[in-house]
This record gives sequence, C-alpha cells and structure tokens, in this order.
Amino acid sequence: MQGNFKYYNPTKLYFGEESLNYLKDELKNFGERVLLNYGSGSVKRNGIYDAVVTILREGGKTIIENPGVMSNPTLEKLHEGVRFARDNKVDWILALGGGSVCDYSKGVAASVFFDGDYWKEFWLEGHQPSAEQRILPVGCILTMAGTGSEMNGGCVITDAASNFKTGHVFDSRLMPKFSILNPRYTMTVPLEQMKAGIYDIMNHIFEQYFSDFDDNTSDYISEGLMRGLIVASRAAVKDPQNYEARSNIMWTATWALNTLIKCGKSEDWMVHMIGHSLGAWTHAPHGYCLAACSMAYYRRAMKKGRAKFERFARNVWGVQTAEEGLEALKKWMMEIGLPLTITEIGATPEMIDDIVSTTEIFPAGYLDLKPEDIKEILKESL
Repeated sequence: MQGNFKYYNPTKLYFGEESLNYLKDELKNFGERVLLNYGSGSVKRNGIYDAVVTILREGGKTIIENPGVMSNPTLEKLHEGVRFARDNKVDWILALGGGSVCDYSKGVAASVFFDGDYWKEFWLEGHQPSAEQRILPVGCILTMAGTGSEMNGGCVITDAASNFKTGHVFDSRLMPKFSILNPRYTMTVPLEQMKAGIYDIMNHIFEQYFSDFDDNTSDYISEGLMRGLIVASRAAVKDPQNYEARSNIMWTATWALNTLIKCGKSEDWMVHMIGHSLGAWTHAPHGYCLAACSMAYYRRAMKKGRAKFERFARNVWGVQTAEEGLEALKKWMMEIGLPLTITEIGATPEMIDDIVSTTEIFPAGYLDLKPEDIKEILKESL
C-alpha cells in the first residue's frame, strides 16, 4: 500500500427503521432557528415531512422552510438559500431529501458568512473557507441512496445560465454533523431514481478503484462493496420493497464515498466530470449520465490499466479477462435497466462540442485526457 494519507470523518450516523427517533436527541446540540431544505414536495406526500416537523417543533425549534431544491441544485437556488439563511439569522441547517438536498445544504452553510463571491471562491477556484470564517452546521435526513453526501463534504452546483455543472469537496467542517438513514424512506422514490442511484454508487467506487497497481487494502474493501451492491441491486429491481436489499444499497452508498476507500489511492473522477457536463446539457438523472458514458471510458482506460481490470474481472465478476469483466459489467447494467448510450438520455451529435467545452479535465488514474479525447469518448457513447 503506497502513499501517505490522513483519514478523519466527523459525521455521526443513525441507521435503520427507527433512526428518526434520534433526531430529538440531536436537537439539543443546535440553536433555535433551523433552515429546513427539501425538494419538490414528495416528503410532504409520503408523511416524512410531518414526522420531522413534529419533532422539530416539540424540540422548541423555529423552522424556516426552503422548499424546491431541485435534483441538480442551481446557482440561482443557492443564492436564494443564502438569502433565506442570512435574512432569518438561522443557527443551523437540516437537509430533508436526497443527495442533492444534502449537497445544497452544505453549499448554503459554507456561503452564508462568506463576504464576497462564494461561487467564484469555492466552486470556480476550489478554495476552502478560511479558518476564521463561521460555518453553519448541517444535519441530513436522507430519502434516497446514491451520492454519499450524507457523510462527505461534497457539493455539486449547476450554473444553469451557462450549462456548467461543477462540484467542490469542502473540508471536514462541512461534513454533516449527523445523518439519519432510514432505508424505508428510500422506498418512496421512483424506480428510475433508485436505478440511477445504484449506478452512482457503483461509479463512485470505480473512480477510486481504477487507479494504481499496488496491493492496496482500499481495493479489497471496494471489491466487497461492489459485489454486495450487485447482489442488492438485482434484488431491489426485482422487488423495490425488499428492505434487506434497500438497506444494503443505502449502507453501501455511504461507504462508497465517505473518503475511506480512497485512502492510499490516486483516484480518477473523469467519468463524473463528463457526467456532470452531460447532466447540465440533457438534464438527465446524474446516475444515468454516468452510465451512458462509462463503457466507452473504461474500454479506453483498460488499455493502460489492464492488470487492475483483470483483477476486477476475477474478484468482482468471477471471470478471467479484462474484456470479460467489462462485458459482465455491461450485462449487469442492462439487467437492471441502465442506459448504455448518451442518445438514450437525450444527447445528440450536435451537442457534443458544447458538452466537451463544459467538461472539466483533471488528472486521471490511467489516462492523460485532452478535449479531443473527451470528444471521442462521447462519440463512441452515442
């Protein structure tokens, strides 16, 4: 195992069907005025909102509601949330929803007390809040499994005016102070969202796994997570009300991106970068954008990372060659109903240049990519 690293994760997790009961215990750790962020209203229809609001009110909290957080939170919505928090002098933030609501809440928390252009400072230039800056604490009540945002510092925001979607990983101060994970809540989301979340989880693991050639404990953990996710995904697609499957998917999502399996790794996040740009232009679900460009990307990566892809084939799929491993991945994606082309998510050949122009390029595990490479990958994905 190579490299030097630091591992620290301050998020407290409450998991299981009774996990919401612990919210009342957490309330004593936070101030009176809470900004409650949630989405389009599904949490009201399924009763989760009422249960949460009752606990907050019984705990003596003043609730400032901020509904309408979309699946790809926009810069405009971020500005709105920051104004709400400032105008109402909130003490903390509670995210009620999926990963987008959790992401968004961290973005608001980081920006409220920043005196300047927080979009430029944090997202465009990638800086962290200064040590002196006050940051609002965030708690999460998760309703969808996928992003891992409940136990990390990530926050993805889309500038809709320019179709530019980008993320920033904040330091540990922006990791949620607590997260409540009830697998029953994930059963309230549509089947297509569940499928998109499943591939988001798998791709989070890929982006940390497909790099380096050393014998790394993180890779053994990743292989176990992948195998478990494959089993649980098949069961959940067959029966979306299968609690065991949904609970395993939810728990895997958390550990796929809480920084554990990146320890000692160089990482490769370029499928996510391409996926972000695809999502900004097509507005397709994030996990579907990742799935649609993955096969072309990993076929290219396999040429230089063959040893790791052979290990992936043997240890995850029980086959021998790198090519057989990718074919097994493709068959699994088809089996659970994921898109395999960008055409399926609404992209057209005419859009490719625009998608390339808004794709951020970072160092990749086995590849040294340039814009023309991104263009070829997108063409192969049509």
